[in-house]
Amino acid sequence: MNKKSDIDTYPINEEIRAKTVRLVGENIENPGIYPISQARQMAEEMELDLVMISDKADPPVCKILDYQKFLYQLKKKQKEIKANAQKIVVKEIRFGPNTDDHDYNFKLKHAINFLQEGAKVKAYVFFKGRSILFKEQGEILLLRFAQDLEEFGKVEQLPQLEGKRMIMIVSPKGTKKK
Repeated sequence: MNKKSDIDTYPINEEIRAKTVRLVGENIENPGIYPISQARQMAEEMELDLVMISDKADPPVCKILDYQKFLYQLKKKQKEIKANAQKIVVKEIRFGPNTDDHDYNFKLKHAINFLQEGAKVKAYVFFKGRSILFKEQGEILLLRFAQDLEEFGKVEQLPQLEGKRMIMIVSPKGTKKK
């Protein structure tokens, strides 16, 4: 599927099959309902296109405008919307099942910074070899981590064991825009 089909769905001029149309827009002196032949003639006199904006209405709503300029503005608007869409960043923080307090606090500060920047934090405990026996310790560590981050973010996914990793996801509460 090409992107053009999303935008080029507006019938113009001869493609409009309705018998009557409702004309709207700034360049129409008397907005209202017109027979299709008269609407096409008006568009021709202005050297512009008759574009069906909404076919859901009865009669369909049309505007007289420059079709290429109309498509350009639509594309520009879609690009703007896409640019303004917030991209979700996920930062990972790795713990061992026996992480000591200093390392824990260091990683906690980083997690707080990530959440304040608006990024999600994926914290996980990685179990090497036989350390999988300490999975309760890993879960306690992650729950303590979640509790310490409570004012900065909310837990999106509780600690869950996936293979050799116990994963927890924390998303930011109040995101700060840059």
